[in-house]
Amino acid sequence: MTDATTIAERYIALWNEPDPAVRRELLAQDWADAATYADPIMAGRGLAEIDGLIGGVQQRFPNFSFRLIGKPDGHGEYVRFSWSLGPGDFVDAPIEGTDFAVVRDGRIAAVTGFLDKVPAAA
Repeated sequence: MTDATTIAERYIALWNEPDPAVRRELLAQDWADAATYADPIMAGRGLAEIDGLIGGVQQRFPNFSFRLIGKPDGHGEYVRFSWSLGPGDFVDAPIEGTDFAVVRDGRIAAVTGFLDKVPAAA
């Protein structure tokens, strides 16, 4: 994985993957073993913890899915992209964010996420 669009698309596909076995395969393929993830609500280190975070989001927001907003951007080992999270075929998502990834040797080494739009009850 080297281009920003591919990295962001595969990242979104990972967060949308409901099958834990497939999700772990995607993590092993696209993320470094010691990768880190952090946003204002949660943080994890290593593939097992990150997989647990994704599973937790899926449980908290059943029938919601992630989508990219706009065009991912990157330079060097850094990638920035925005996303939305909403139910079904949503038009105006209740949750939006921007994530910054560090990619080394073609695999995600770190992600720092920011929540741009969150409903009061989320």
